[in-house]
Amino acid sequence: MMKEIPSGVTAAKGFRAAGLRAGIKAGKTNKDMAMIYSEAPAVCAGTFTRNIVKAAPVLWDQKLVAEEGSARAVVINSGIANACTGEEGYANCAKEAAKAAEVLGVNQKEVLVCSTGVIGVQLAMDVVEKGIEMLSPALESSVQAASDAAEAILTTDTHKKEIAVQCEVDGKTVTIGGMCKGSGMIHPNMGTMLAFVTSDAAIEQPLLQQILREEVEDTFNMVSVDGDTSTNDTCLVLCNGMAGNDILTAESAGLPAFRQALREVLTYLAKQIAGDGEGCTRLFEVVCRGASSREEAKKISKSVVCSSLTKAAVFGKDANWGRILCAMGYSGASFDPEKVDIVLESDKGSLAIVKDGIAADYSEETATEILSGHPVRALLDVHAGEAEATAWGCDLTYEYVKINADYRS
Repeated sequence: MMKEIPSGVTAAKGFRAAGLRAGIKAGKTNKDMAMIYSEAPAVCAGTFTRNIVKAAPVLWDQKLVAEEGSARAVVINSGIANACTGEEGYANCAKEAAKAAEVLGVNQKEVLVCSTGVIGVQLAMDVVEKGIEMLSPALESSVQAASDAAEAILTTDTHKKEIAVQCEVDGKTVTIGGMCKGSGMIHPNMGTMLAFVTSDAAIEQPLLQQILREEVEDTFNMVSVDGDTSTNDTCLVLCNGMAGNDILTAESAGLPAFRQALREVLTYLAKQIAGDGEGCTRLFEVVCRGASSREEAKKISKSVVCSSLTKAAVFGKDANWGRILCAMGYSGASFDPEKVDIVLESDKGSLAIVKDGIAADYSEETATEILSGHPVRALLDVHAGEAEATAWGCDLTYEYVKINADYRS
């Protein structure tokens, strides 16, 4: 049985974290550096942006995950993305990892690094290295330490995003904790903006990598805020085996429980990102049912959640179902538009607005009331099969433009 517990990345045995202000960007007061540390070597898996323009930390982490497959620490900064910074930017990743290795007493190749913030600016390495020196003695396994780390990785996010769950694997209690950041430039094509998951489960590294890649497809890859895929998208999972379970393999009886718990963590974090989209007022969830295949269902649900016109209609509490049907039609999926049913739901109620591809007999006032709820859910049934998929996004507001017009300042 799975249960949620307080905390985040420090919930699992053997993990410590810290978050503080190092001064990455002058004139600010926010926490801007975080560190996650495992007391024992941890197998690691990662998914990364498919944007051709990849930030230096992405290149560093991709190499370590592929070649080493294990890690002891992750160092993260917010404020500056270390993207489009050339050889100097990559060299700074190596310096960052070397400094963390020095203060933690681990190998440089056991240190992953991540950055988020403004593109095209070099990190001030004296500030970063001083921050690492400050983070190391601050590492703790407390709930507060996890919270500090989750806060330190934020940029335009309005709140921290973290979760921890426990499940039973081979008679042992296994814990999985996670934190993420993401609010704008959200249209993942691998994982998410920055997400970090820690667990005390023992598992084979190739299997962890396979599971992460598969689970990301139905969680982080089903999220969109604005259609922009970041240069820094990274999702890392570290498992140190300190729960004491038998090492999970593809044949292990305990694998489904671990996988379900991991899926719960990733789903929660994905929804937190969608619901905290820049300037948004509500989470927008789109469920496509009755599709001929899961891939077709995913195409339809994500097309609707990405539609700027539909997102604007959700913001305006306007049940403009024609925009939804239109977005379904250009999704690339195959279905009969004359068999489509659409239902809107929220905490304010449920209302059928389309039946067999045409307007149902509904009240616009009731529809507006439902669209004022949070979250708002659109249920789409194409009556072509049994497959289903869910995508998450948010409404599109005036505030989104204001935030991104002033982002660098």
